[in-house]
Amino acid sequence: MSDTPLPTILVDADACPVKEEVMKVGFRYSVPMVFVANTGLRLPRHGLISMVTVSDAFDAADAEIAGRADESAIVVTADILLADQCLKVGASVINPNGKTFTADMIGSAIAARAIMNDLRGAGDQGELAGRATGAPAFSKADRSRFLQALDQGVVRLKNQAS
Repeated sequence: MSDTPLPTILVDADACPVKEEVMKVGFRYSVPMVFVANTGLRLPRHGLISMVTVSDAFDAADAEIAGRADESAIVVTADILLADQCLKVGASVINPNGKTFTADMIGSAIAARAIMNDLRGAGDQGELAGRATGAPAFSKADRSRFLQALDQGVVRLKNQAS
């Protein structure tokens, strides 16, 4: 048996569209799940599920998740800056659309985020590219891709721990 701890799934739960999918995978593999949010959520009572409610202070949920993240954690978040913090401590990070954040791509994702923030601040969001603004609608394909990515991540970490 290795010294690697068993995996835990940490969820940035405010407005997370894949809570049910997280629970499906967590229950399948008997992996603890920690849902972190600024407000209480209705979650099933189960020994594998923990709910952590943080203050409504800016980035309180992010700070809580980053403080719990380590090489045995899979973090579910769409927040690029939180993803960066978690990757730096060795956690795996999956966006709810199923895309995996990696150390190789996080720098360009942060840069793209900064550019979009600048465009929004200047009032040019979307007009510059001549397209509709905002994130695309969450689809069945996103949900399926997320399930597959989370399943693979949990299996990989469980194999490392055994």
